[in-house]
Amino acid sequence: MTNHPTIQLPNHPTTQRLLEVKNLHKYFPIRKGFFRKTIGNVRAVDDVSFFVNEGETLGLVGESGCGKTTTARCILRALTPTSGEMLFRPKAGQTVDLAKLSRQGLRPLRPQMQMIFQDPYGSLNPRMTLFDIVGEPLLVNGMKNRKERTERVAEILRLVGLRPEYMQRYPHAFSGGQRQRIGIARALALHPRLVVADEPVSALDVSVQAQILNLLLELQKRLHLTYLFVAHNLSVVKHISDRVAVMYVGKIVETATTQALFNSPKHPYTAALLAAVPVPDPRVRTGNVELKGEVPSPANPPSGCYFHPRCGYAVDICRVQAPVFREIVPSHFVSCHRADELKLQGIA
Repeated sequence: MTNHPTIQLPNHPTTQRLLEVKNLHKYFPIRKGFFRKTIGNVRAVDDVSFFVNEGETLGLVGESGCGKTTTARCILRALTPTSGEMLFRPKAGQTVDLAKLSRQGLRPLRPQMQMIFQDPYGSLNPRMTLFDIVGEPLLVNGMKNRKERTERVAEILRLVGLRPEYMQRYPHAFSGGQRQRIGIARALALHPRLVVADEPVSALDVSVQAQILNLLLELQKRLHLTYLFVAHNLSVVKHISDRVAVMYVGKIVETATTQALFNSPKHPYTAALLAAVPVPDPRVRTGNVELKGEVPSPANPPSGCYFHPRCGYAVDICRVQAPVFREIVPSHFVSCHRADELKLQGIA
């Protein structure tokens, strides 16, 4: 067997920005009537801005329906954004705006941006063997020699903790955790720089979740990967993320380092999410903010701050004027009129 280089990427300073999203919008039209006339829009992603440094993990959190997955799919151009910029720095060459590239222009960049899907059962083709699933990206991107593909697939499987002897088995022969390892192997087949993980452990048992999270951390350290980690479980986010961005109804409301956000949240919505995290001590109060009411519809969001109908700290200005997303302390950004004066409880 011929020798191939191990799956490693060169080291880079983590201060370099790999991805920067600026004023991203994704609207889905609401159509009605025989002529399908557009009568409104669902603002799934509504003016979102953030960045991801090379080699780090940015956790993107929020309630179901807040726009996390839509944001991730826009970044990978599985969806075409309505407007905004998505600046990506390829392995070689100048920074490019993914939002403006054609389908043909995106093709050379596809290997550098990969996704791990939420459902390990639905994301794998039941008619394809493990070799075909992991080897397909290699074949599509020019590795025609079957022997080389076999060696490469075996190397990747060992990397994610699967035995190469399983190569000719079908997905039904594997457990949920093993299937997610197959999904990770498929994502790593082409040496990606950015991996978007869309709730990769939410469909797994708790014990298996820990194994997959530890695997992702090990792979990140070994291959110098950069993760955009989409999740709603704050305990998982705290374990794996370097920084956290909190979304609410299509908007980013707070961004900070993981430690700063969990210890000292500045937005009432973030504090409410932290208060919902269970603590194994009945004598400990987990927060001083409670959510009331329902999540507003992104098709008809409220005026001013989108969170004000559910916020116990809302004042008159919150109802009429949208807050500015600003840096309140170094590296801690928040979108709240009263962020300077509120003292919100986090999780130690």
